[in-house]
Amino acid sequence: MNKFVPLFLIALVLAAPGCGGSASQDIEIKVADPLDGVRTLLKGYAEGQPLRSEVTSFPDLVNTVRKVDANKADMLEKGFADLQKKGANIKAKAKELLEKFK
Repeated sequence: MNKFVPLFLIALVLAAPGCGGSASQDIEIKVADPLDGVRTLLKGYAEGQPLRSEVTSFPDLVNTVRKVDANKADMLEKGFADLQKKGANIKAKAKELLEKFK
């Protein structure tokens, strides 16, 4: 009779909800807004942070935004180019650009 106790327990465990069943579950994957990183950069520039080595990532940021919104990517590309112009008022240009991406 002791042989049947383990078999009974195994059957009980397999019958328990969530165990061994083939119930499907929907998994929602949330993708971060690609403009969040752009806004963070622009906010820093608007607050006086200078342009640094992150300018090398501008084309990648533009391409990421382009996958979601081509018009915003074009605005961003032009805005990044304006920020990098010699003698540009980075703070003012960044504030202006940030307003477009709120």
